[in-house]
Amino acid sequence: MTRDRSTATAPDVFDPPPSRLRAGDLAYVGSTGLRSRPMRAVLSALGIAIGIAAMVAVVGISSSSRERLNAQLDELGTNLLTATVGPPSGSAVPLPLPADASARVERIDGVLGATATADLPGVHVYANSLVDEGRTGGLTVTASELDLLSVVGATLEAGQWLNPATASLPTTVLGATAAERLGVREVGSQVWLDGRNTTVVGILGPVPLAAELDIAALVGMPIAVAEYDYADNPTRLYERSDESAVMAVSTLLARSIQPPAPGDVVVSRPSDALSARAAVDEVFTGLLLALGSISLLVGGIGVANTMIISVLERRREIGLRRAIGATRRHIRLQFLTEAVLLSAMGGLAGAGLGAAVSAAVATGNGWIPVVPVWILAGGVLATIAIGAVAGLYPAVRAARTPPSVALSS
Repeated sequence: MTRDRSTATAPDVFDPPPSRLRAGDLAYVGSTGLRSRPMRAVLSALGIAIGIAAMVAVVGISSSSRERLNAQLDELGTNLLTATVGPPSGSAVPLPLPADASARVERIDGVLGATATADLPGVHVYANSLVDEGRTGGLTVTASELDLLSVVGATLEAGQWLNPATASLPTTVLGATAAERLGVREVGSQVWLDGRNTTVVGILGPVPLAAELDIAALVGMPIAVAEYDYADNPTRLYERSDESAVMAVSTLLARSIQPPAPGDVVVSRPSDALSARAAVDEVFTGLLLALGSISLLVGGIGVANTMIISVLERRREIGLRRAIGATRRHIRLQFLTEAVLLSAMGGLAGAGLGAAVSAAVATGNGWIPVVPVWILAGGVLATIAIGAVAGLYPAVRAARTPPSVALSS
């Protein structure tokens, strides 16, 4: 049996296979414009990089600062309460704190320790007797009970704390800021306190939860009563309680100190001030992030502008590629890839720059550098998304250009 060749179905050798664009080829053609005009690519990516760098740096610096605050609070504790005399209410003058205020507070369940200090009005400290009396430098002279350091968590930078002997003598322990303003760098130095030379026996380190001690020249209660007309009524009381009892103690503190008039006593928690400051920092962080986002948007507009110009300049290339078989989809993908690559370059550079700035600022302030991974990844992904959006219109415009028009232009 012979086969009828006239009716046999032969393969259609004239139909070309569908045009395909592999990933490697797409990356190559998508980067052609960037490689041919590197300076333009760098300047276009710079706008994206600045926006991302600003965002990463702001979040990184804020996170490093917050990490330091958390470490500081863990070290200092949030269980310190202070009590002071409240402001006058109308014509009523609030009662002063009683002399045994710290002893009363120590009877409350959950209290680990309490101590009191008293600012001495009219008593000032100077570097020497030649300093004008009006130039006090904002420093105070404060009488203190002997267990102050253990309650507030203060540390000595140099020398020693007051003891029963030195508390009755003309000696003083200077706060960190007071020592700096008086020019005292070592113990044994003399300062002019209430008209006499007084020996510096110690210098405190900064006390974050009791900043008023930083500007104080601390003296003992006995000499304050004997020499400085101290009336035995403290100005401020510090109380350290068990962490689990802080809220309960805070409600009992004013009643225990001043049973007849608890409203005359103001109770505060110094750690709340630090937390409030951190909350303010978060507000500024949000504001700076908004400014960084605007920079990122401006950078995206710059990418769109660059891509539109690129399409106009490369009309012949587009027409030639269409003429040799590239589809509209291929042209669209080419220019979209170029825009994404351009934005990704800026995003990566900006993330690296922002992380470096954040680390430099944190290290310079003695913080632990913290740059959240989410801001790095999110920043780069955001730039890629912006690049895709910015390049969409130019890519569509390039794909719609007829080959005949492109080659004739």
